[in-house]
Amino acid sequence: MVYSKVRAVLAIALVIFGLAGAASADNLDRRVRIVNNTGYTIIHFYGSHTDANSWQEDILGNSVLPSGNSVTVNFDDGTGYCIFDLRAEFDDGDVLEKFGVNVCEIGTFTYN
Repeated sequence: MVYSKVRAVLAIALVIFGLAGAASADNLDRRVRIVNNTGYTIIHFYGSHTDANSWQEDILGNSVLPSGNSVTVNFDDGTGYCIFDLRAEFDDGDVLEKFGVNVCEIGTFTYN
């Protein structure tokens, strides 16, 4: 009987701890300034959380990011993820991918 009460208390504590952790993760700032200092225009830019099976939609949409410019991207996709993979496609055909970027810890990501 005592053993089952201890298990119940531990289970409740784990649930409360899990909810507290989820709530704090939702308060993290996932906005990152993407800077293009390459000399080429970024024509497509993607950011997908690390467990996604494919690249999400083009964040730039119909816009581009010319060299010497920046854009602030909010990577908060509602999943609670902080680790994202980034993909930039340039007007000269080059593609740069960076995997495992912690968008909750950085404020700026620069392409040089």
